[in-house]
Amino acid sequence: MSINEIVDVENSINSGQVFLWRKKRQYWYGINGQNILRVNNSGKIKLYDSNTNTDFFRKKDNLDKILKSISRDKTTKKAINQFQGLRILEQDPFQCTISFIVSSNSNIQKIKLNLENISKKFGSKVEFEKEEFFLFPTPEQILNASLGEIQKCGVGYRAKFIKDAAEKIYSGEINFENLKKINYQDAKKEICLISGIGNKVADCILLFSLNKLEAFPIDRWMIRILQKYYRNKFEIKTKTITEKQYSILHEKIRNHFGPFAGYAQQFLFKMERENYQKKWL
Repeated sequence: MSINEIVDVENSINSGQVFLWRKKRQYWYGINGQNILRVNNSGKIKLYDSNTNTDFFRKKDNLDKILKSISRDKTTKKAINQFQGLRILEQDPFQCTISFIVSSNSNIQKIKLNLENISKKFGSKVEFEKEEFFLFPTPEQILNASLGEIQKCGVGYRAKFIKDAAEKIYSGEINFENLKKINYQDAKKEICLISGIGNKVADCILLFSLNKLEAFPIDRWMIRILQKYYRNKFEIKTKTITEKQYSILHEKIRNHFGPFAGYAQQFLFKMERENYQKKWL
C-alpha cells in the first residue's frame, strides 16, 4: 500500500479537527453538516445521504509529496513517523465555522458537548443504521433561533457570533464555494468579517474546510511547541500573541514549512497533545 492510500482513522478523528463523532464497535460515526458518515478502520465511508460525495480524508492529496515538502527538520520528521496516516479532514464549512467559533477559550470535551446541544436543539433528527442522529443545523435553522435559545446550548457570549455567522452565510455575504477558489489571504480577510473570528479560528476554518493547506492555526499549544522545538527559528517570548505578531509569525512559519504548512501543524499538534496525554473524543 502506498503512503497516499494510508489513512489512520482513529488518530485523524482524534486530532482536534472534528467533535461530533462517536465510536461504536468497529465503526466511527460522525456528523458532517447535512450528512452522517460511517467509517471503518481503513477509512472506507458509508453515507446517510448516498447521493452526495465526500473526500473527507482528502485522499486526493498527494500525501507523499506533502510529507516530503514539510519534512524540514527532525521534529516534524519524528511527528510524521509517529503518526503515519494522519490526515487533514475536509469538513462541511458551516459546521466547521460554528465548531471553531465555539472552540475559543474552551476544551475538546466542552466543545463536543456544546455542539451536540446545538445539533439536538436546532438540527433535524434522522435514523441511520438503526441509530438516532441529529444533523448539524443549517444557517437558516440557526437564524430561526433566538440568542437566548442558542445560549442555552452552553456557548455563552459566543451565541451572538454563531448568529452573525448564520446571517452572513445565509445572506450570501460569505460564500464558501467562492472562498475555496480565492487565495489564502483574501479568503482569510472575508472569513474574519464574521464577528468573533480572529486569526486562529479563521486558520482552522480555512485549513479544515476550505482547502487552504498553507493555513497554520496558532494557539497556546502551538506557541508551546514553537518555543520548545523552534526557539532559535521563531522567537516567541510571550504566552499569547497579538494579531500583528500572529501574522508575522504565520509568514515565517509558512516560509519554513512551505505551501502545506497546515499538515505540519497537524502532525506537531497531535504529537504534543499525545505527549501530554490530553483527552480526545
